[in-house]
Amino acid sequence: MKEKTAETVWKNCLKVIQDNVSPQNFTTWFEPIKALKLHDNILNIQVPSQFFYEWLEEHYIGILKKVIKKELGAEGKIEYSIVMDNGTGKTEKAVMLKVPNINTNLKNSPVNMPIDVSGGAIRNPFIIPGLKKVSVESQLNPNYSFENFVEGDCNRLARSAGFAVAQKPGGTAFNPLLLYGGVGLGKTHLAQAIGIEIKKNFPNKTVLYVQSEKFIAQFIDAIKNNNQNDFVHFYQMIDILIIDDIQYLAGKEKTQDVFFHIFNHLHQLGKQIILTSDRAPVEMQGIEQRLLSRFKWGLSADLQTPGLETRIAILEKKVYNEGIQLPKEVCEYLAYSITSNVRELEGALISLLAQSSLNKKVITLDLAKQMIDKFVKSTAREVSIDYIQKVVCDYFDLNIDLMKSKTRKREVVQARQIAMYFAKSMTKSSLATIGMHCGGKDHATVLHACRTVNNLMDTDKRFKAYIEELDKKISINN
Repeated sequence: MKEKTAETVWKNCLKVIQDNVSPQNFTTWFEPIKALKLHDNILNIQVPSQFFYEWLEEHYIGILKKVIKKELGAEGKIEYSIVMDNGTGKTEKAVMLKVPNINTNLKNSPVNMPIDVSGGAIRNPFIIPGLKKVSVESQLNPNYSFENFVEGDCNRLARSAGFAVAQKPGGTAFNPLLLYGGVGLGKTHLAQAIGIEIKKNFPNKTVLYVQSEKFIAQFIDAIKNNNQNDFVHFYQMIDILIIDDIQYLAGKEKTQDVFFHIFNHLHQLGKQIILTSDRAPVEMQGIEQRLLSRFKWGLSADLQTPGLETRIAILEKKVYNEGIQLPKEVCEYLAYSITSNVRELEGALISLLAQSSLNKKVITLDLAKQMIDKFVKSTAREVSIDYIQKVVCDYFDLNIDLMKSKTRKREVVQARQIAMYFAKSMTKSSLATIGMHCGGKDHATVLHACRTVNNLMDTDKRFKAYIEELDKKISINN
C-alpha cells in the first residue's frame, strides 16, 4: 500500500472542500495553502498570515475537521505554520502564536524626515489662508458608513479587516491596510467607513481622508510657497491617515519621497494608515520599490465584482434608505442586468427613479426594461451569465441553486447544458468562467454541453423549439 504524504492527503482534502465552498472562497482561502509535512497523523499546512489562520479557524474549522477525519481517521489533526516576516525570511509555527508587535519587527528601519518647527504655528493645507480654524476636519462623507456598506463574498475579507482596524487603529497587523479593486466596487466607501467608525469609537483621534490628487496638489503648493516643512509636519500629526487612489503617485518622485517619510513617521508611532488603489501592489508601475515594500507590511485586501445576491442586497439597501417602494421583480431585473460594478448599478436605479418621477409613471418591470435598454446603450453591456441562467430556470421552473448544484438529474443537467450553450454564444466569457458559474464545471464540460445542445437541435424538433423560444426571451428581455 502506497504511503500517504502531506501533498496527497491535502490534495484529497481539497477535492472535498472544493465541492462544499464557492469557487471564489476556494480560490481565496484554500489555494494559497501549502502542505508541508505529515507526522503521527498530524498534517502541517502553511498559511500566508496570522489573519489567514484566524479566518480559517473561525469560518472553515467544521469542514477542515471533517476532511482531516476522512483522510487521517479519528486521531487526525491539523497544525498550522504561519509565514511571519521577521526580517529573516523564516517561517514560524503558530497554532497558538500571537502576532508580535509589528512596530518592533519591521524589515526596514523607519526613517524620520528632519523638519524645522521653530517657525511658529504649522499651516494646515486644508484651510484657506485668512480663515481662522485650528481643528482638522476629517473630510469624510457621513453617508459612507459601515451601516450602508453591503457585505458579500466579493468584499468580506476587506470589510472584516476594515472593521478590525476601526476597533483598534494602529494596533492590528493590518497597518497599512491597502484596499484595491476595479472602478465602482466600494473602495472609497469602505475606506471612509473605517474612518467614520474610528471617529465614533475614538473621538479624540485625528482622522483625515484625502484623495491622492489633492495630496499631490498640496505638496506642489507647499513647494511654491517654500513651506514643505509645514506640509510634512501637518501630515505627521494625523492619527489615522486615509489616502484614496494611491496609484496616482506613480511617476511623481518628489511626492513619493515626502510620502515615504510621512509613512515611516506615522507607522513608527503606531498610527493607522489606510490606502486604496485600483490595482494590487505587485501591479503598480512607477511606484518606488521602498514604498511598495511598505505597502506589503500590512494587509492588501481586494474588492471584487459583486455576485447576484450581493447586487440585489445593495439595491434593496439603497431603496430602503431612500424610503422608496420597488417591486421585487424590478429589483431582481436591475441586478441581473447590470453586472459590472456597484456604481453603474446605483446609476441605473437613480435613472429609473428619475424616469418614474419626471414622467409620473409607476415603477413597473416594463418601465425598468425600457430604461435599462437606453441605459446600457451607453455602457455597451452584454447579457450576463447570471441573467441567462435566470431565464432558463424560469422557463423550466427550476431553482437556480439546483442548476448550480452537483445533481445529475436529467432535467437539471439539460437546463444546465442549455444555459452553458447560451452563455457561450451570447457572452464573451471564457469556457472556464462559464463552467465556474454553472456549478464549478471545467471547460471540457462546457464544450460537451454545447455539442449536446447542437446535436439535439438537429435531431429533436421539440427541443429545437425550446431553444428558439428561450433565445427570443433572453434577447427581448435583454
